[in-house]
Amino acid sequence: MKDQRLEKLAEVLVSYSTEVKPGDKVAISAEDAALPFVKAVARAAVKKGALVEYYVDLPDVDAELLKNGTAEQYARPNIRFGACASSDVWISAWGSENTKTMQSVPPERLKERRLANKENRKIYSSRMGSGELRWCGTQFPTNGDAQNAGMSLEEYEDFVYAAGFLNEDDPVAKWKEMAAWQERWVSWLDGKKELHILSEDTDIRVKVEGRKWINCCGQENFPDGEIFTSPVEDGVDGYITFSYPSILNGHEFEKVRLTVEKGRIVEARCADAKKNETLLSYVDTDEGSRYFGEVAIGTNYGIQRHTKNILFDEKIGGSMHMAIGEAFPEAGGKNTSAIHWDMINDMTKAGKIYADGILFYVNGKFLEEVL
Repeated sequence: MKDQRLEKLAEVLVSYSTEVKPGDKVAISAEDAALPFVKAVARAAVKKGALVEYYVDLPDVDAELLKNGTAEQYARPNIRFGACASSDVWISAWGSENTKTMQSVPPERLKERRLANKENRKIYSSRMGSGELRWCGTQFPTNGDAQNAGMSLEEYEDFVYAAGFLNEDDPVAKWKEMAAWQERWVSWLDGKKELHILSEDTDIRVKVEGRKWINCCGQENFPDGEIFTSPVEDGVDGYITFSYPSILNGHEFEKVRLTVEKGRIVEARCADAKKNETLLSYVDTDEGSRYFGEVAIGTNYGIQRHTKNILFDEKIGGSMHMAIGEAFPEAGGKNTSAIHWDMINDMTKAGKIYADGILFYVNGKFLEEVL
C-alpha cells in the first residue's frame, strides 16, 4: 500500500519546492533503496506535464569501482550529476540501505573521485545561483538511515515526515509561515559586516560584508529551516569546535576543531587523533577546501535530535553550522571547491552570536526584541 505521506511529499516537492511547469526537463535521482521515491515524484511530475528523466545510484557498484578499479576507471566525472545539473529541475533523495558502504574506501581514492567531478559541481553551483536550475533534495526513509539514527524504520518514517510538516493538512502553509518569520531575520542580517560566534571552545569572527543572507524554507532542501550566507573568503579568523559528529562518506569525526587565519584553515583535528589523517584528506581536497563556503543558523525547532544525517542535523533549532569548500554564488560567495562539507555546533548551552557588536542570538534562541 502506498504511504500517503510519500505521495504528499512528492506533490509538495513538485508544486511548491521546484514549481514544475509543463515542458520542464525534470531529473529525479536517488539510490536503489529509494525507488518508491523515484516513482512517486515521477507520477507527480508527469501530472504537471514535465519531461521526466530518472537516475538511480548503485552504491555497491561505486564502492567496487573505488576499491578495486584503476584511477582511469573510478576517477571520472559522475554522469548522473552532470546530467541532473543540466536539467531545468533536479529533485533528489538521500536514502541508503547501508550508510557505511564507502567507509573502507581509501580516502585518497575518494578525493580523486571528488576532484574528477569538480567541473560538474561548478555547473551545478552556477546554475543554482542564477536560478536556471531549480533543485531540491530530501530524505527517503530507509532501514539503513533508520539504524544510523538509532530508530526503527517506523519511528524514522514518522520523524522524517513530521520534520517536513507532512502530517499537517496543508504543509505548504506551514512552510510559508516559517518563511515569513525567517525573512525578518534575513532582512536584519543583510547589510551587517561581521558575525562573532562564541560557544564551548569556540571564538570565531566571520566577515559577511556585501554578502546576501538566504531564507531556506523548503524550496532547496526538504525539510528545511535555516538562514545562511557565504563568508568573505579571507574574512574568517579564530577557532571553532563542532560539538556534533562531522560525517562524510561513512566516516565520523567527533569534536572537529578548526583554527582559521585570514579565512584559511591552518589547523584541523578531531577528538580521535588516529582519524586526523583521514580528516585532513577532506580538508585538503583542493585549495578551496581550506576556506569556508557557508555560515548558517538552524531554525527548525521541530528537529531536536541528531540523526547523523546532514539534511536534518544542520536544521536543528538551536544550532549553527559552517561548511568548508564550495560557496554559494547566490549569496555572493566566490570560493570554489570539489567539496562542500557542513559541520554543526550545538548553541543551546553556551552559545552567543553578535552581528556588528549587537547580541542577537543566545543559547540557541533569537532575541526577538532586537528586531
